[in-house]
Amino acid sequence: MSKKFWVGVILVFIAWNVLNIVIHGILLTRAYESDAMMKVFRPDMQSKMWIFYIVAAVCSFFLTLIFSKWYKGRGLVEGVQFGVYSGFLMATPMAYSSYAMYPIPSSVVFQWFVYGMIHYLIIGVILGLIFGKKEIQAAAPPAA
Repeated sequence: MSKKFWVGVILVFIAWNVLNIVIHGILLTRAYESDAMMKVFRPDMQSKMWIFYIVAAVCSFFLTLIFSKWYKGRGLVEGVQFGVYSGFLMATPMAYSSYAMYPIPSSVVFQWFVYGMIHYLIIGVILGLIFGKKEIQAAAPPAA
């Protein structure tokens, strides 16, 4: 696997965790403090935080792997496309399946979906920038 691949894995892992802090630790703090959400959260959630880092590492690896195999060399445009596709694939079931299973407010679910889409869009942009555009090689002139 190339240097770009491993740089992608590391930067996606870092971005993943920073985005989780911003989204869940700052933007959704008030929503998470509601009675409805407090009833759903594990009382020992802090002791399970290591699981979030394992998930971030696994997802960072596989998102970068999938992007590297899917990538055709169009740079940022492809990163945005990948971010939107992976966002719908990941954010939709995470948000709305959770809503179907747990007694949580629909406003939180919608925010999970929107912030999830933004999260994956940023991941896609990072990968698009890392892998960049492939230079088009001109065909050799025909032999005379």
